[in-house]
Amino acid sequence: MYSTWTRRDLKIKAKSALKGNYWKAFIVSLVLAIISTASGSGSGSGSGSNTINEQVSPGMMRWAFTVLIVGIIILVVRLIIGYAIEVGVRKFFIRSSEGESEMSYLLYGFKKNRYINILKTLFTRDVYLFFWTLLFIIPGIIKSYAYRMVPYIIADNPEMDRKRAIALSNEMTKGQKGSIFVLDLSFILWYILGFLALFIGVFFVLPYFNATEAELYLKIREDAINNGLTTRQELKI
Repeated sequence: MYSTWTRRDLKIKAKSALKGNYWKAFIVSLVLAIISTASGSGSGSGSGSNTINEQVSPGMMRWAFTVLIVGIIILVVRLIIGYAIEVGVRKFFIRSSEGESEMSYLLYGFKKNRYINILKTLFTRDVYLFFWTLLFIIPGIIKSYAYRMVPYIIADNPEMDRKRAIALSNEMTKGQKGSIFVLDLSFILWYILGFLALFIGVFFVLPYFNATEAELYLKIREDAINNGLTTRQELKI
């Protein structure tokens, strides 16, 4: 299955969706950026010594223990908050493209009948990505594109079985990964300009990127339905 979408068309639609809603999109994107950074960042510290001796060992042990604790905290935050926020943000941008831009969608993933399945699905996705990355970096990157639509699929139908959501994303992106990669590359100049603007400018690019990615999903979703990979009933749209 190959889609006929173009970067230009997606970006035009994204800009149209952002008209009158930019600041809502900015806040929603900022929340996701903060959560993602907190979930994906690590911390480190070091101490110097002119010689390698036994006195280094206790310091190294304390450092390793600190890193372990921080890692556990990051994982817990990711599990409890990050996944639900991620799906809520994707839902916001889907609905924004369709003419509705309620910031309450940020909490969309926290409802009881959605929360557990969202957590299980996105955690399973991340576990798969982790093991693919262990094989070498390139397979991990390829699979990150294969699973790119999982949060959007779950945003449409939070009750979908996690294995089905991952498999559907994999099917949706067949023949698309290279084009999606080029779409990502087309934002590099914007991010460079954002970094030059005291880094703060990056945050102002995020709504544009997120809106464009949502338009990508909507186009790929339409193609998937037309090609019999899924149905409107399955996606609850």
